[in-house]
Amino acid sequence: MFRSTSAGRPNALVYTAEAHMVEIERRPVASLWIGTRLQYLNQLCLLSHVRHGHPTTLYCTDDVENVPEGIIVRPASEVMEIDHALVAQTSASFLSNVFRYKMIQKAGAIWIDCDAFCRQPFPDEMEHIYAGHGFRGALNCGVVSIPQVGELMDVLLDYYDNLPDAPPWFNENQRRRLARQPEEMPHAARIYKAERTAFGPQAFTYFAKKTGDFKRALSHDYLYPVPFQLNDIFYDPHGRVEGHFTDNTMSVHLYTNGTRPWWRKNPPLPGSYAARMCEEIGVDPTKALE
Repeated sequence: MFRSTSAGRPNALVYTAEAHMVEIERRPVASLWIGTRLQYLNQLCLLSHVRHGHPTTLYCTDDVENVPEGIIVRPASEVMEIDHALVAQTSASFLSNVFRYKMIQKAGAIWIDCDAFCRQPFPDEMEHIYAGHGFRGALNCGVVSIPQVGELMDVLLDYYDNLPDAPPWFNENQRRRLARQPEEMPHAARIYKAERTAFGPQAFTYFAKKTGDFKRALSHDYLYPVPFQLNDIFYDPHGRVEGHFTDNTMSVHLYTNGTRPWWRKNPPLPGSYAARMCEEIGVDPTKALE
């Protein structure tokens, strides 16, 4: 279904009107992996972008033993140094919040989380790619494309590079939680412990509103058709996942951070969306369980 060229850049095979197969190279996408081993859903999601012709780069902090063929592997240090001590005090996904914008600024690729499944390719002409998710209307940053140069990029990077005493949108309860965090803890970790999403969706939503870019957001069906609260549906053989999709749906977020441990440690049930997509793309879940 896909192959790597001699330069290591994947191409999609698509039908023309004359029913001949031609190769189309699309916009690059990239993600970050902190650790030494991918889970099968991560393999699946990365390969889904390769299948649609997106050159797909995985920036890694370690030697990852099971990156599928067709994925371009680069050291994360090409974008920024990863503070592993800080990651240990927060989470593996914590530094991806600043890494994604530094990567976009440097490489110009579309950021994709490793649990974002590509249903159809991202249009070449779509400069702003981000959307609301769930039931709250806030922006998610699991799939992001913004201009490499511009006000939104500037304010996001300034926030991460020059952390305020407290994020400007924090309410009284959030500020009290922040004040209760140990003083000896790094300031970034204190903010994270007070509000886990203060470096991800909350920051992105706040600054996109501040710059006026919030109005450019896509509707949720483009990137997050299934709400986070319903993520078990991906593993239900009787669940009608596609009922959430529209013609707009480009990406389907699988929310691995919220997946129940059983689904991470066992292959998906036959007939479920996760199982069907693994079969379609050629991923063996039994070889990459948690």
